[in-house]
Amino acid sequence: MRATALLVSLAVTSLLPTAYAAANEPSANALQTLDRQTSQLNRVHSVVVAYDGEIIHEFHQGGPGVASPANIKSLSKTVLAAITGAAIEAGIIESTDQPMVELFGEHLPSGIDPQVGDITVAHLLAQQAGLERTSGSNYGAWVASANWVNDAITRPFVDKPGGQMLYSTGTSHLLSAALTHASGETTHALAQRLLGDPLNITIRPWLRDPQGIYFGGNDMQLSPRALIEVGELYRNDGIVINEAGDEQRVLPEGWVEESWQPRGTSRWTGDGYGFGWFITQLAGEDVYYGRGYGGQALYVIPEREMTIVITSDPNPPSPGGQFQQRLNRLVDGLLAENDE
Repeated sequence: MRATALLVSLAVTSLLPTAYAAANEPSANALQTLDRQTSQLNRVHSVVVAYDGEIIHEFHQGGPGVASPANIKSLSKTVLAAITGAAIEAGIIESTDQPMVELFGEHLPSGIDPQVGDITVAHLLAQQAGLERTSGSNYGAWVASANWVNDAITRPFVDKPGGQMLYSTGTSHLLSAALTHASGETTHALAQRLLGDPLNITIRPWLRDPQGIYFGGNDMQLSPRALIEVGELYRNDGIVINEAGDEQRVLPEGWVEESWQPRGTSRWTGDGYGFGWFITQLAGEDVYYGRGYGGQALYVIPEREMTIVITSDPNPPSPGGQFQQRLNRLVDGLLAENDE
């Protein structure tokens, strides 16, 4: 694994008592228990655990291997949020307060509701655009439409921008379109240049809409090991340290803290939601996670210096939200087992 956790993590760890640092690392027994419990979930393909910047455990029982790209479904929203943060650091976007319409420029469709002008980058990241959702029962018709962006942006407002969390892949797709129009590059090109290259991971091209905009918030292809690097980037406050020991800030200062502030609440789980991340507690620890259809998940547990990735069969039928709770229990069990 690349030196992502490296000096930043080591500097923090060096200030801690040795016994405390050792107590945080998952024990062999805890990892064996994790494997045993995971093997009972046939849908799960792989589990990867990193501690203090190093991958310490990998479990694989089907599907793509831990180094092979997997369809991460809506976990793509978490990665898209990272790309957006990197675009702010690169000066492509001014800030999360910038109105979406400024980024679209001349590419806005005619006849849109004036309230569209109130939607900011922050609202797109936090699923607070206020527009009618394209997910759930509306999803099929939306992806069958001739223009995904126009369909999403011309839907009626069911709340004001900045109001309640309305989980909608159409909202994330508007963010992908905004990134494309503001930069003059595809979302994939931005993803690889601003995120993939600093993390030394490959982000393959994925599905595009009929106008060529890369699907915002779904169907990205990353390996579990690559996802670990994304999680580690957040765990290390947006900083990467390369093999030569040089520090590079990929995400803006304060971005991680801002991303992990709850701005809305999931109506299905009651968990908070920030900029592409759900916020919860497991085994008494603050946990930040992204999730995708069928059992794709990325967890960051800062106090335990841990990042965990789970990938599963992404094909229908989905086992639903209850399966996500089973994945949460795997992580909860690992953390609790290590406390004993």
